[in-house]
Amino acid sequence: MIKIHLAKLLGERKWTQKQLADITGIRPNTINQMYHEFIDRINVEHIDKICEAFECEVGDLIEYVPNKKH
Repeated sequence: MIKIHLAKLLGERKWTQKQLADITGIRPNTINQMYHEFIDRINVEHIDKICEAFECEVGDLIEYVPNKKH
């Protein structure tokens, strides 16, 4: 499973979703879907813009967590 740590990054900086949308030019709805991890696909350009805004690595934003085997 892929985890998106956008909520954590926003919280650490005390930024709102709207502030990130304004900084990056990414649609607020897309930011919201990423925040709540409802998004099916992530645009590589969006990852680039978010990492640039947060001055972080891709691994700080996105994490692979192995699926639990039953």
